[in-house]
Amino acid sequence: MFKHILVPVAPGHEKEYSASIEAAKKLLADGGRISVLSIMEELPSYMASYFPKDQLKKAIDELADTLTAELGSDVIDVHVVSGHSTNAILSWQEKHKADCVVVSSHRPGLSDLLLGSTAARVVRHSNCSVVVLR
Repeated sequence: MFKHILVPVAPGHEKEYSASIEAAKKLLADGGRISVLSIMEELPSYMASYFPKDQLKKAIDELADTLTAELGSDVIDVHVVSGHSTNAILSWQEKHKADCVVVSSHRPGLSDLLLGSTAARVVRHSNCSVVVLR
């Protein structure tokens, strides 16, 4: 059983995280907590000038509010950050001392075989246990 479980959730795929949350609840020790982390990719600099400066913060706040309202549990915390998905997951896990990551994976395509999926990179580089759901 784990005391602190991280569940990364892709923006736009929030409906698909229920299996990850359920798996995390089954792995959670008494008194533990689940952190749901959603990562918003930053806009490229050539596109950022077309949006208001606080656009990313507004989008992060809106997504955090939506996820918090949907999850509504006393053992689940919601966090939204910006950055590259794999790097954000790994650095957040290390900084907040999560002892398990529950990540969803899709069936790998050709590009995943060449570049690697986010789940595969998290498994390879994480310094804690990782549970991969398909």
